[in-house]
Amino acid sequence: MLAIRMTRHGAKKRPFFHIVVADSRSPRDGRFIEKLGTYNPLLPREHAQRLTLDKERVAHWLKVGAQPSDRVAKFLAQAELMKPRERREQTKKSQPRAKAQERLKAAAAAAGEGEKEAAAS
Repeated sequence: MLAIRMTRHGAKKRPFFHIVVADSRSPRDGRFIEKLGTYNPLLPREHAQRLTLDKERVAHWLKVGAQPSDRVAKFLAQAELMKPRERREQTKKSQPRAKAQERLKAAAAAAGEGEKEAAAS
């Protein structure tokens, strides 16, 4: 499967990315098939060189079936090369598990009853 993704270049704390087509099994900064553009996050948003794309080649690879990464898909949507993706839901790993949520609900209910009794007297 082909992926359109970014490879990191540049010095430490000075990121610079190439947008490439690569086999999805190859490493992030490893072998790629074709370079499609660049992304320099250090430049201001309005700067012309912040994002450069070879639009014809990007359209070709999308037609062939290459799947863009989330960030590259956002760039392509801004360049009107594809429709915007729907946002993914945030992961729920940081939320408490079921038993902990039940305990929190029970504690909140108990605190609510205590407040009602204090207000009544």
